[in-house]
Amino acid sequence: MAVPVLRDMTPWKSRPLTVPPDSTRAWVRLALWECWMGMLICGALGFGTRLIATAPDNIVAVFDFTNCYAAPPIVQPCERVAYRAGTLNFVLNAWCGLLLIAAAAWLLWELWSAVAPKPITDDFLKLLDDSFGRDWRSPRTWPWAQMGWAYGFTLIGAASALCSALLVSRVVASSRPPKVPIFHVETSQRFRQIP
Repeated sequence: MAVPVLRDMTPWKSRPLTVPPDSTRAWVRLALWECWMGMLICGALGFGTRLIATAPDNIVAVFDFTNCYAAPPIVQPCERVAYRAGTLNFVLNAWCGLLLIAAAAWLLWELWSAVAPKPITDDFLKLLDDSFGRDWRSPRTWPWAQMGWAYGFTLIGAASALCSALLVSRVVASSRPPKVPIFHVETSQRFRQIP
């Protein structure tokens, strides 16, 4: 019986990337693909954190003030929460935000694995790599080249997505009419018994 092979989840397996690029076309493909991935990662992180940050705004508390205007003596505090609504919206927004952040982490991992070197198949070379390969305590042996290939153009794409989002938000904010200030005045009165 044949063992079923799961299809790879990578969204770009139609054409493999050439790392390091060997032609102008390969450079352009790599740069455009990594810039696009950077925009996707920036968008997923932005929307995910925004969904998580604004999730508590969906909870609405309804107060019952009928006891505040009852005949004395009034039990303090007179504010009573009748019910709270929106907890499911809070949970769903937070969950969608976490999913978007997980998708961004998955895309970062896929970028890293797309430029990973081919595995060593020779036993002697594998032994040499295990003996003298990377020492994580020494930054000189870290995979700086792989990090540059994986995230170099990605940072440009993320920066361009962030700049365009800030530009759009600035244009939208400037096109709105200015808000009229709302004044809140608190007053108090004191009554005393005249003898």
